[in-house]
Amino acid sequence: QVQLVESGGGLVQAGGSLRLSCAASGRTFYAMAWFRQAPGKEREFVAAIRWSGGSTYYADSVKGRFTISRDNAKNTVYLQMNSLKPEDTAVYYCAAKSTVVADYDYWGQGTQVTVSS
Repeated sequence: QVQLVESGGGLVQAGGSLRLSCAASGRTFYAMAWFRQAPGKEREFVAAIRWSGGSTYYADSVKGRFTISRDNAKNTVYLQMNSLKPEDTAVYYCAAKSTVVADYDYWGQGTQVTVSS
């Protein structure tokens, strides 16, 4: 059974930092990613990482502030978020895809990130 379990969300002041973790179990993946959804808005892509090779991809809104990384031994993906802004407030979801052409079809339960001004 595939499971993605996020942790690390919370409340932080603008300019602060948080690190999200996503522990995966049940299978290996082609890539993993972070998405987020703010109240009243559609879910949006934040960052992704290929499991083999470690290539990374970022939304323009987080480039230079967020860093996605992985720990192969722990089967865990991280999202280091620095210089947080109030507009980063959202529920952050971990997602995984099994092949390059697949959709992100495995999702975690989400973790709330709130950035106060």
